Amino acid sequence: MQDEPEVVRDPGDSTSPVTVRQVLDVPADIRALAAFRRPDYIDVFALDSPTPVDGTPEQWARVVLEEGAGLGGQFVWRVQLGLRLRWRKAPTHVAGWRIAARGDDWIELAARSPLLTGHLLVRARGRELSLTTALHYRRRLGARIWSRLSATHRRAAPALLRQAYEAERARGMAGHG
Repeated sequence: MQDEPEVVRDPGDSTSPVTVRQVLDVPADIRALAAFRRPDYIDVFALDSPTPVDGTPEQWARVVLEEGAGLGGQFVWRVQLGLRLRWRKAPTHVAGWRIAARGDDWIELAARSPLLTGHLLVRARGRELSLTTALHYRRRLGARIWSRLSATHRRAAPALLRQAYEAERARGMAGHG
């Protein structure tokens, strides 16, 4: 059962709702990417904007993960999941996650721990900004830890997309149309 989409009013136009929803059927073009073919866990959250989202997928990934997730995200990724992330900012990494691949409208990030391998895909396509999370468990303990964290993740992911959109809208990157 899917919850009602989280609805956020666009601050510039109170008649145009911005919705954030969980996408229950993972799009085929995402599933076609190697890291997303047979994950042990996968989810997709999408923000629907009333106008096209501007900016590159990497810019959006940096806003969502570096600014939005911030230190709380780093704690979950590094401490709770044990992911080995880069400590210093680098053009080859976003929030410590290695840039694994990219396309015109998406960027894939990857990180490993002894317990699991994580992949994040940020896509900015037309009027949609989405975040896909895929995990491959390397040990049973990874699955047990994620089962305890996944509900928090599913609440946080829509909020991160919304916060990124609102921050970039205020700065002029989101949804100019």
